[in-house]
Amino acid sequence: MNSFFDHIIEKQGCVILDGALATELEKRGANLNHALWSAKLLIENPALIKQVHLDYLHAGADIITTSTYQASFGGFAKEGYSKKQTEDLMQLSLSIARQAIDEFLLANPASNRQVPLVAASIGPYGAALADGSEYRGNYNVSIEKLMEFHKHRLDLLAKSNADILAFETIPCLEEALAIKELLKNYPQCQAWVSFSCKDEAHLCSGALFSEAIELLNESTNIIGMGVNCTAPNYIESLIKIAAAITDKYIIVYPNKGEAYNSDTKTWEPTDNCHLSFVDNAQIWKAAGAKVIGGCCRTSPADIQQLKNAWK
Repeated sequence: MNSFFDHIIEKQGCVILDGALATELEKRGANLNHALWSAKLLIENPALIKQVHLDYLHAGADIITTSTYQASFGGFAKEGYSKKQTEDLMQLSLSIARQAIDEFLLANPASNRQVPLVAASIGPYGAALADGSEYRGNYNVSIEKLMEFHKHRLDLLAKSNADILAFETIPCLEEALAIKELLKNYPQCQAWVSFSCKDEAHLCSGALFSEAIELLNESTNIIGMGVNCTAPNYIESLIKIAAAITDKYIIVYPNKGEAYNSDTKTWEPTDNCHLSFVDNAQIWKAAGAKVIGGCCRTSPADIQQLKNAWK
């Protein structure tokens, strides 16, 4: 296990992740209706990415995630970028996160917190398709193809100064297996894997969430497993399923309960959220989650509420 996580959990009961990046960038005027999504701003406005990172750090996040979720070699190549340019942009994402941490620590010299960590975001195969497939999991590609897709980024990010790798919004068992097998080649890396789920017991593909946890439980460099970008009202049940199977850190960072429309690339209201973010987070913590943050539509204000509640 990771001593940083243990130290923070001992101190405040839970590690606090950051919240949404892309939807927060959109709130600040960025147009992300594009195949590269938040990675588009690595080209157009990296300063805005850094500002969002800083705002999450000042709000109390112990970990910030890079803007590489939708950054893939294939995705950048479709937009005309070379392999070298893609590598440089991914490295820029890591540099932006480190710069934000340096600026935060400079502005808070009396802070007695552990130095915040950088999680390198690794989105699913479906994210690179830019058609909402990460909320369906119907890829119809081989495990070997999925391993090949993830290997290009992993080769780069495994050598970076990221503290941990974050495989996010994984919708199906096949992709989980591909990640598990691929990570065997990077024993020096620690990672977490979080899944997208369609209800209180199933991945978006329809497979049982319990099967996904069991599949990854024996991996030595996966230190945490959980759920992200899933409706808040499903999270407690999913935490309890994971807690009965694994002693790894249970990580949850749901969205606000809205539904993603892949055609318009917008979030639409639903009736899937009945409590405030911080009230929900108290329930998730009590159920056994040790790392909690937010995904799409959450904000620095939500993370600030968590920090205030768990001081």
